[in-house]
Amino acid sequence: MTYFTDTASNATLIERLLASVSTAFAAAATRQAKRRVYSTTFSELAALSNRDLADLGIARSEIRRISWEAAYAH
Repeated sequence: MTYFTDTASNATLIERLLASVSTAFAAAATRQAKRRVYSTTFSELAALSNRDLADLGIARSEIRRISWEAAYAH
């Protein structure tokens, strides 16, 4: 003879709401951290002289792409 007991409880409305809010805050924090990396990278590269950029092998027109890759590419 087989017995089955279902002990899974459905989350209450408040628990689901708190989970949604928590997820939203975590996503916002992740976006903010990525944006901070982008801004910092962009500012630091933009502050370099053309000669310093050339020594690094970076053209000034590549600063946005490099900053984006630093923040958003995995």
